Amino acid sequence: MPTEPEGASPLPAARRAALREERAALQAEMADPALHEDASRARRVGRRYAELEQLLGTDADLIAAAQDLATARELAPEDPDLAEEADRLEVEVRDRAERLRELLAPRDEDDGRDVIMEIKAGAGGEESALFAAEMLRMYRQYATAHGWVLEVLEETGSDLGGIKDATVSIRARGAATADGVWAHLKHEGGVHRVQRVPVTESAGRIHTSAVGVLVVPEADETDEAELLAGELAPANLRIDVYRSSGPGGQSVNTTDSAVRITHVPTGLVVSCQNEKSQLQNREQALRILRSRLLDLHRAQQDAEASAVRRTQVRTVDRSERIRTYNFPESRVADHRTGFKASNLDQVLAGDMDALIESSRRAEAEARMSAAALMEPGA
Repeated sequence: MPTEPEGASPLPAARRAALREERAALQAEMADPALHEDASRARRVGRRYAELEQLLGTDADLIAAAQDLATARELAPEDPDLAEEADRLEVEVRDRAERLRELLAPRDEDDGRDVIMEIKAGAGGEESALFAAEMLRMYRQYATAHGWVLEVLEETGSDLGGIKDATVSIRARGAATADGVWAHLKHEGGVHRVQRVPVTESAGRIHTSAVGVLVVPEADETDEAELLAGELAPANLRIDVYRSSGPGGQSVNTTDSAVRITHVPTGLVVSCQNEKSQLQNREQALRILRSRLLDLHRAQQDAEASAVRRTQVRTVDRSERIRTYNFPESRVADHRTGFKASNLDQVLAGDMDALIESSRRAEAEARMSAAALMEPGA
């Protein structure tokens, strides 16, 4: 194993050794077939292992780059090419050290999770519903580009082909990663404002409408087992069944297959009617309710620990917004990070990487600032 140049890594040697021991223990646990009999536990172990792999891998890359830099500096007086290489390696070492500091800062424990996302038409009537449908397509294409699967759990259409509201799950394929779906999409929650000439506008005037997005990390079926087992006890649930209906109330099912579940203690209500089977709709509704309860529990914990928590706008009002999509100027602007781009068509086609990265970068900087304030002598 390469010797670390003094001060090359911000990761203390004692902590590095402890993290390596933890990684080895997790690796042994993952090799045990018994682990995979408990899918929820296997996912948690996999997520933690992925976090450690990312952190220790970045640390190892940093040490290797620092060694190369030291060698290049030593030989630079004899070789002009190595002087140029030293300049390049200085930038690489600085970038890797910054990335490692980000990974060492306290992070969101849900970053490796999948998500449940709700998209709701708001102010703007039918125009809002049409844009909500465009946003659903945008997220679907973004998910596909990242190798994820978007599944519509519930959807209510509008008369002109838009959607009044939709609930979807977005899940990663394959092995767990440290930066999962939640790490990328958590900041999408809030009010998205659109400015354009609606298809229903005959005078060509630009209208402003709004669409609300709510994102929560998806709960594993046995996640937070003691908490959710109590919350989802039959006595806490009121389950109603009714006939599914389409836009405008048109009946699309002659059996009572639609399911509405009310969580009596909190008043949370989840309805599902997309599936033909009452059992399937019940399972989908419970899946959504489980994730909402977990999010509510986490929010309560955050509120107890700090007066400031991540917030998502749950009312869809044009005056409150996190992002604006301006069609006349082909511009998208994020009002939290200051990010602006003039490629609205590409963004709506799923090319959201730069937009989402601006939020992820802002979160990382906030985490590092908070960690610095907690350091002794800060």
